[in-house]
Amino acid sequence: MRRELALVTLAVTLTACGGDGGATPPSPAAQTTRPVTGPTTEPPPQKIAWGPCTDIQRPGEQATAKPDPSLRCGKLTVPLDYAKPGGESIELALIKIAATDKANRLGSLVFNFGGPGASGVDTLAQAAKAFASLGTRYDLVSFDPRGVQRSSGVRCGSGKELDEFMALNTLPDTEETWKRSLAATKEFVELCRRDSGKILPYVGTVNAARDMDVLRAALGDQKLNYFGMSYGTQLGGVYATLFPDKVGRMVLDAPLDPAVSFEERTIVQTEGFQKVYETFLKSCVQDGCRLGKTVEEADKKVKALMTSLVDKPLKVRDRELTQGLASTGLASALYSQYSWPLLEEALAQASEGEGGGLMYLADIYVGRSEDGTYDTSMTSFPAITCVDNAERPDEAALRRTQEKAMEISPLFGNAGSGFTCAMWPVPGSDEAKRVDADGSAPIVVVGGKNDPATPYEWAPKLTEQLKTGVLVTYEGQGHGAYVSGNQCVISTVNGYLLQGKLPAEGTTCS
Repeated sequence: MRRELALVTLAVTLTACGGDGGATPPSPAAQTTRPVTGPTTEPPPQKIAWGPCTDIQRPGEQATAKPDPSLRCGKLTVPLDYAKPGGESIELALIKIAATDKANRLGSLVFNFGGPGASGVDTLAQAAKAFASLGTRYDLVSFDPRGVQRSSGVRCGSGKELDEFMALNTLPDTEETWKRSLAATKEFVELCRRDSGKILPYVGTVNAARDMDVLRAALGDQKLNYFGMSYGTQLGGVYATLFPDKVGRMVLDAPLDPAVSFEERTIVQTEGFQKVYETFLKSCVQDGCRLGKTVEEADKKVKALMTSLVDKPLKVRDRELTQGLASTGLASALYSQYSWPLLEEALAQASEGEGGGLMYLADIYVGRSEDGTYDTSMTSFPAITCVDNAERPDEAALRRTQEKAMEISPLFGNAGSGFTCAMWPVPGSDEAKRVDADGSAPIVVVGGKNDPATPYEWAPKLTEQLKTGVLVTYEGQGHGAYVSGNQCVISTVNGYLLQGKLPAEGTTCS
């Protein structure tokens, strides 16, 4: 498969640290991937039984059973199908860190850290320090959205099968590579249908937004205070469109333009990653780079490494670092400038025959643990993405996208999300692509000029779609402005969330 440049929470983690199987999917008429008319009165809010968190997982590691007393976990019950609220239900996993200044508590602040497919439970536990200033007056709350990890997470095959899938080479750009990717993706999609067919039609963002309103009520909040990053900006936009009168203080950081097509998204993201890769090389050379004395020399060394790994993967313990895994490791480290020294070391070591560093970066990105098991980040991602799009591109469209992307960057070019969605076993809806938040409270949108995964051009586009949006521009590096550590961004966002101080139009943080 042409690996997706998924919008995951790696930047947050690096900064802070660092299903039912075998069911046949329902017919399209049975799916609720768009808003449906609900009851005129809300059911009584659920009471959440908070208790110790016993299975928090850090990237690349096994889950730990040692509870952190500051973390409290719970469950929320929601309908599988909102068209049948009295029918089958699923449980969503929750996490909470109580406000430290209880006398001045403002309520709850709900986070979604991106993906789609990232575990909010694991990420908030890992990244709590990055949001400590907000945790003075808010209970920090997050959750695994439906179809993610503990919340009926989408599973697609065994650890061994996913190892083979993730290790697929994306180079050279030949017909043989294309056919191999096509066959592997078909097999992957069938594994998803086999292992998670029952949940697949119901994992879309519209349903997740409805879940979030059930969560708001269960937390005892009249309004939803929300911080969404990356894909979480789309979830926030959909929520504000469905429930504009329930929006409290909302911040959308590293925004995604939900209206873009698969082809547009692929091209813009490929340009974004190539731009940040070039910036990484320039920074590396300025500081004395192990990859070369000039940008051209360093770039040549990286490309030579990738080419060599196609035919001669590096042995890493009982595994092999393929070109596909090395490319994933490279992309993963570009999400945050904090990881660039590690990337330089990993690339230099791989060029000398030691692939452990790049393997480590790849494993973090795809959610592989030391014991060979995977979280659901790379399987929930296509499940949610494909349900959120009615697009099902044909092979001619996919080849056109591939050709354009490879011209921009052989390192990061691919056919994008459309490659998987073209074969997805359930249809999608475009409802989550249309947002306006008409009638909501102001929504602060923060876009970074050098964000590889959600390029800046999407920030003004989302702000324009949200009729109550206010744009803040960050002229810095990395995926996610708040977690970059930039004090201007932090004070601007904190000013709104903690004091209700709306940023002025045209606010820029350099």
